[in-house]
Amino acid sequence: MSKVSSQYPPRAKIIPKTFEEHGIQRTDNYAWLRSEKWQEVMQDPQLLEADIRTYLEAENAYQETVMCPTKELQKRLYSEMRGRIKEDDNSVPMPDGPYLYNKKFVTGGQYPHFTRCARSGEDEITILDGDQEAKGKLYFSIGNAKHSPHHSLFYWSSDDTGSEYYSIAIRDTETLQDQNYRIESTSGDFIFSADEKYGFYVRLDKSHRPSKVFRHEIGTDPANDVLVFEEDDPGFFVGIDKTLPGTTILIESASHQCSEVWTIAAHAPLTEPALIAAREDEVKYSISERHDTFYILTNNNNAEDFSIVMAPKKAPNKNNWTVLVPHKPGCLIQSSYVLKNHMLRTEREDGLSRIIIRDLKKNLEQIIKFDENVYSIGTSEGFEFDTTVIRFSYSSMTTPRQVYDYKIETGERLLKKEQQIPSGHNAANYITRRTFATAPDGKTIPVSLLHSKDIILDGTAPCLLYGYGSYGISMPSGFNSNTLSLVDRGFVYAIAHVRGGKEKGYRWYKEGRREHKPNTFTDFIAVADHLVAQSYTSYSNLIAQGGSAGGMLMGAIANMAPEKFSGIIAQVPFVDVLNTILDETLPLTPPEWPEWGNPIKDKNA
Repeated sequence: MSKVSSQYPPRAKIIPKTFEEHGIQRTDNYAWLRSEKWQEVMQDPQLLEADIRTYLEAENAYQETVMCPTKELQKRLYSEMRGRIKEDDNSVPMPDGPYLYNKKFVTGGQYPHFTRCARSGEDEITILDGDQEAKGKLYFSIGNAKHSPHHSLFYWSSDDTGSEYYSIAIRDTETLQDQNYRIESTSGDFIFSADEKYGFYVRLDKSHRPSKVFRHEIGTDPANDVLVFEEDDPGFFVGIDKTLPGTTILIESASHQCSEVWTIAAHAPLTEPALIAAREDEVKYSISERHDTFYILTNNNNAEDFSIVMAPKKAPNKNNWTVLVPHKPGCLIQSSYVLKNHMLRTEREDGLSRIIIRDLKKNLEQIIKFDENVYSIGTSEGFEFDTTVIRFSYSSMTTPRQVYDYKIETGERLLKKEQQIPSGHNAANYITRRTFATAPDGKTIPVSLLHSKDIILDGTAPCLLYGYGSYGISMPSGFNSNTLSLVDRGFVYAIAHVRGGKEKGYRWYKEGRREHKPNTFTDFIAVADHLVAQSYTSYSNLIAQGGSAGGMLMGAIANMAPEKFSGIIAQVPFVDVLNTILDETLPLTPPEWPEWGNPIKDKNA
């Protein structure tokens, strides 16, 4: 690499490397920037090759130089954003049997404290102090933490290298002491058996893929743990869970477009996993449980936007699936779970979500409705199966997050918590709205907007337009206190719900992947044109932003319509797509093939 000054952009040295696939040659001048020993570097960053490190340090030095004139503004923005965060914050306590479990943050701390108290609210103890565990560590992250069925044990996982390989510790809730060992190289989750003698976890392979499920006997050497499930297909990642009644342990192996679930009875942890239904291309399903019946959320049988079916636990194969909630095109069932007497599901239609509760005895439904036309909701499954109270969260671009308990039998909403903004926030000072842009093919694209009520919409306002549009991920139109630092300075903040997400159903996703991926780009450009045409901003005042796959969107619009944006922020942009998905040794590559196509086997892809 040539000598560089931090006053000028560093120039990476050019070392041409030629590749050939399907008789097509291509040259990559910068292949040397990919570490040949990236797997080892994941475990120990100090092993990164010297020439790569030197170049990255030059990039960092240049960034520092360029941003130096903004240091005072950075300090003001940091102060503003921190001023909106309540440092000594708590979650809403979650009941489970005789106890309430909670997660708290203390003033000056950075990590959660996990606590438990009697259901009456008395005798609180701190089971895990994240700040204490982080002391003396250069890096620390808590993966997950949860108590056992009889409340005597508590597992927690952590990563203290930044590798995202989590080690699991098992703690006694009376003595608050961990077992004298840790389970290494895991995904961070741990599921206890019903008798608390065993637990199940997922181990990551050398390519960082969660691929194997092990059974661990509490109190014994993890070296003796038993492999109970292994996924050989590199395009599938493995996860574990447990149904709400706690009677069935779930092993899910899934790609972006396909899933398969295996079960183990929680009271019989030594038994072999049993398959629900064999995987089929483009078919996904997930499991809830009530009595002797599985409730299955699935897109099987061409239910593009999903349906809910029932199957007997003793014979759950697809021949025995019966429809409970039929498929409704354009109305995507996002999630569902079952309580003792009720089933809850969330649906999204035309970009907006709702919560529907079905009485499984009376076969009647009620809908939880919301007043604003731009908002975000979420549900929390909780720990208890035998309950008539559900918990959900609500926020909009002007309304800080609110957590409610909802009494199913009466329809009463109990506000349990409202996000506090210590520096102050008046929702009446802002306007949020939803508008629709028109794509080149005539499709309507939802756009969420936030701006001050005082700005004049004459095209002179600066605007930050955010987009993603991949993997079927829908962008929530919820409260983000950081955006207020822009809006209070006269910005319009906009989210383009482009194809590639599921804002308008599963087809919205399918129309933004593989050979249809350009729809994501042209949708975003159409939103930019719409905002200008409606006088929200002008091309000279419009900034685009996206990260990862959304950063690839930024790379596309930078080439397709650079004249329509004053600036483009590409965060960790996935712009080397072809090189990446041609390298099957990368852990995220095989799962990408259903999204982008497999160019190793398919010349057209």
